Amino acid sequence: MIDFSNDPHRRYNILTGEWVLVSPHRTKRPWQGKIEKPPLDNRPKYDEKCYLCPSNIRAGGHTNPNYEGTFVFQNDFAALIPQKETNIYKKGLLHAQGEQGICKVLCFSPDHSLTLPEMEEKNIVKVIEMWREQYIELGRLPSINHVQIFENKGAMMGCSNPHPHGQIWAQSSIPEVTAKKSLHQKDYFKTNKKSLLEEYLSQEIEDGDRIILENHHFVALVPFWAVWPYECMIIPKRHMQHIGLLNSEEKNAFASILKKLTIRLDNIFECSFPYSSGIHQAPTDGKKHNYWHWHMSFYPPLLRSATVKKFMVGYEMFANPQRDISAEQAAEKIRSASDIHYKNSPN
Repeated sequence: MIDFSNDPHRRYNILTGEWVLVSPHRTKRPWQGKIEKPPLDNRPKYDEKCYLCPSNIRAGGHTNPNYEGTFVFQNDFAALIPQKETNIYKKGLLHAQGEQGICKVLCFSPDHSLTLPEMEEKNIVKVIEMWREQYIELGRLPSINHVQIFENKGAMMGCSNPHPHGQIWAQSSIPEVTAKKSLHQKDYFKTNKKSLLEEYLSQEIEDGDRIILENHHFVALVPFWAVWPYECMIIPKRHMQHIGLLNSEEKNAFASILKKLTIRLDNIFECSFPYSSGIHQAPTDGKKHNYWHWHMSFYPPLLRSATVKKFMVGYEMFANPQRDISAEQAAEKIRSASDIHYKNSPN
């Protein structure tokens, strides 16, 4: 029997087929060390130099409208662009092919000072509706077979603009991670006639050790196979292939758990907690993906404080992902954080 709190062991990711090495004996309670608080992030509601604020001129020369809610535009410096045809290159062992797509920037709010955990739930619902509309709209294009919605939050994650925003990269090919998740979900569904994540959720709810939050429609947890110190997921209880299937009640429940989870992340080290988050859902290639169960993942880099980052180096780059904090320890730390944002705390 493995002692998850003390014994080195490997954990299997049921969605990708990959393994993570867990070494809990190295640092059992890493959050008890020195806590460094950065200066409060008191940005103005409007920044005349921000290229995402309403009415401002973007770096590409276009002028933003004076928007009052969410705002979507095609990225002025897109990684993918539409093409009439995609060429193929093959020479011996060298193989390349053209890739086409559309990249968009999605502003969550006109208020430059906010982040998702600081937004009102009703306005987070508008963000979810924007994600939903974009997934459906882009997915209908004949050249688009995959729509990736994501957010890079914080300079530590390479975000060059603090204005609350995310991105979409929609493309003709199916990315590697999505392809792996499709394969494992499909295999499980074919054998068991059930959603892989629906079954996984049942077991996690029964165990309880890695659950952070739960409401009638969603669960937030630290996945058993988490790689990043405070990695977490939001999973819908209902088997849905994509966010386009959310009903009104589910959109509200999603907004609620999204706000509560990100508040707790901010409260761990009393900072605007950096992360990359992404929504994984069924490809839009016109095929029936009834085995897919969409979910949202958060990959935060912080380890011991607001300024101490987890680096994927050495063994992790050349051999295998590794973590010291167990998923159970991380879940307990996030779960025990206050549901009142530290900026609004009376203390």
